[in-house]
Amino acid sequence: MNRLKLYLEENKENELHPSEIANILRELDEEEFSKAITLIPKEIIGDVALALPDRYFGDIVESLEVHELKEAISELESDDQTDFMQELQEHDEEIASEVFESLDKEDQQDIIRLQNYDDDQAGAYMQTEVFTANKDEVVQKVVNNFAKLKKANELENVHTLFITTNEGILRYSIDLEDLLIFDFSKTLHENIKESNESFEPISARDTDDISDVVQTFEEYDLSVVPIVNNKNMLIGRITSDDIYDIISEQATEQMYHLAGVDDEAEEDEDILKAGKKRASWLGINLVTAILASIVIGLFSDTIESVVALAILMPIVASMGGNAGTQTLTVVVRQLALGDISHTDATRIIKKEVSISLLNGLIFATVMGIITSIWFDNGILLGVVIALSMLINLLMAGLFGATIPLLLKKMDVDPAIGSTVILTTVTDIVGFFSFLGLATIILL
Repeated sequence: MNRLKLYLEENKENELHPSEIANILRELDEEEFSKAITLIPKEIIGDVALALPDRYFGDIVESLEVHELKEAISELESDDQTDFMQELQEHDEEIASEVFESLDKEDQQDIIRLQNYDDDQAGAYMQTEVFTANKDEVVQKVVNNFAKLKKANELENVHTLFITTNEGILRYSIDLEDLLIFDFSKTLHENIKESNESFEPISARDTDDISDVVQTFEEYDLSVVPIVNNKNMLIGRITSDDIYDIISEQATEQMYHLAGVDDEAEEDEDILKAGKKRASWLGINLVTAILASIVIGLFSDTIESVVALAILMPIVASMGGNAGTQTLTVVVRQLALGDISHTDATRIIKKEVSISLLNGLIFATVMGIITSIWFDNGILLGVVIALSMLINLLMAGLFGATIPLLLKKMDVDPAIGSTVILTTVTDIVGFFSFLGLATIILL
């Protein structure tokens, strides 16, 4: 806690960084944490709470009174206000109701408005605070207005001016640095008409999928995107810092799904909830493992006759599983980044199968030679494992690419369940091809 006191003292004249305070708080034990919360200025404690992992949120809420929570939320931008209230409702609905009723009407309206959007819609992530001007306003007046709002701390992270008509229709988007070279005695519209540059805005609808908005940011290297409704009226903006958070969340979600765990359950401190989610996938995995064992059981006589097969079986399954996981990971990630279009399926499958075939030929040859040297009379056994490994790696590439593409076509998250399906395929194909070929060639 001494480190927090020192940081607050050293920066009392400067801007405090919520993320830095959050990093300090993470290092404190439960007792120190509760005391440290009282030291943090209430105008930034909302940002600090959102910068911390969810498990700390309850401790922060319990350390503050309703009026302090109200002050903390009031200092946040509309999108962060909505996130804070959402977490507060999940923690304690009664306190959340008290805090919400104490907020200004404008803040209440913004929160209700943003909560009405679905989680995958752009409107759920936008800020309603935007710097706008009418196209017929004189530039000098616009600059004076901006300076006034900035001094009053009513604007934050603003680098772009959005220009609208009298009806609120979005017409232009101008970086503030470009605004400075305009003729201050003329209107915005006059300056734009005289300019050789295009100020057409790259916007998004409030009902657009947030993944499409993320792609727009990446494609055009934007710092902000204006959000409009179905009448093209400006209603908010999404900034790059929000996009970075979304990208991070999506990446985390994909990693969890590929591992067969639920991202929301893992962030929760409830052991039973997380355990239940994991158990469901482990149960499915158990069923697939039993299927693979049944395949092995079909060739029990072959294994008894050639004991070396039991030694070599795990190699075939492991190589197929790892090769398939490589393909699966690449395809799922490219789908998430939008690098694969709906017409790309054939190209991707051909590429991944070709890579798997190449690696299959290399490692099948290597393993065939090793096996022929390792075991007495191992030449035929080397042929068996080489052919089996080639078949399994080929199937791993095919199904590693095909499974996520099919799931995407079915509007299912490609990361969910792909690993379990792929493991089932590579295990069964690996064991069946290896033991089947052994039965034909060796016996």
